[in-house]
Amino acid sequence: MYKVSRYLIRNNETIFGHVHRNRLVACGIRDRPIAPLSPWQNGCAERVIGSIRRECLDHVIVWHEAHLRALLSDYADYYNASRSHLALEKDNPDTRPIHRVGKIIAQPILGGLHHRYERCVAA
Repeated sequence: MYKVSRYLIRNNETIFGHVHRNRLVACGIRDRPIAPLSPWQNGCAERVIGSIRRECLDHVIVWHEAHLRALLSDYADYYNASRSHLALEKDNPDTRPIHRVGKIIAQPILGGLHHRYERCVAA
């Protein structure tokens, strides 16, 4: 069904008290706070969370947990297979062949929030 995370990497905010940690333990999740006064350890997580929020969640209304999980799954597929990344020279983690001939078509992703543009290659 759903894959449950085994670890929660978090900063040392005071909002994460004993109740929060006890709930994580009850769910079988290990709490992994970053080192004090080391915000650079949180940079990768902050970057990904910011991208998810700006490119997906700021534009939709989430109805329930199953809807959120479906949105995040679709966004992860888009992020890895279609979205260009400057660090990868405008490629994506799941590279695909380049087609130079054919009509360009737009495939809607996340209900039309984003699109994947491909050339329709005649077989």
